[in-house]
Amino acid sequence: QGMLYINQLFHLEDVIRSKYSSFDAIKKARLEKEKPVVEGFLSWLDQQNPTRGSRMDKAVTYIQNRRSYLTTYLEDGRCSFSNNLSENAIRPFTVGRKNWLFCDTPNGAQASAIVYTMVEMAKANGVNVYHYLTYLLEKLPDDRMSDDELELLAPWKETVKAEIERRANGSNQSYVNCQGAPTTEK
Repeated sequence: QGMLYINQLFHLEDVIRSKYSSFDAIKKARLEKEKPVVEGFLSWLDQQNPTRGSRMDKAVTYIQNRRSYLTTYLEDGRCSFSNNLSENAIRPFTVGRKNWLFCDTPNGAQASAIVYTMVEMAKANGVNVYHYLTYLLEKLPDDRMSDDELELLAPWKETVKAEIERRANGSNQSYVNCQGAPTTEK
């Protein structure tokens, strides 16, 4: 029953997000359509009496402890119904943690963190990661540069985006595939 409520909320959220683009319209639609479902879910949750220590008990307790936060997304159309986007964004970072065990020095760990930051910033701004990293290696940013100089290299800058796009579209480079045969890739 609980999963039916949650599935219904995901469905309603998809419908609302596809129909409305303004945050105010999303908020209004959520309050009209989703709020009754959330209230029904919480009412159903209050009626549950799971076996102490069971997985269901842990799930019910988890939601009840966060009850006040559950409805927050209804009040702001900018908020996301789930944290799936956040989870997917940090997945590469969490997978990489095992590799960081082999960073022998604090400087090595810092270098790894900087590279991860550059990669994730490029992804978040829709910039080709390979061409962005190549661009940065050509510019050689360092800690002696001013904040204004570093800002000019940021992947959200339109001039940088245009340069990376130009590189991505114009790069007919020859590579050798795993079998040794030459290929052309964009």
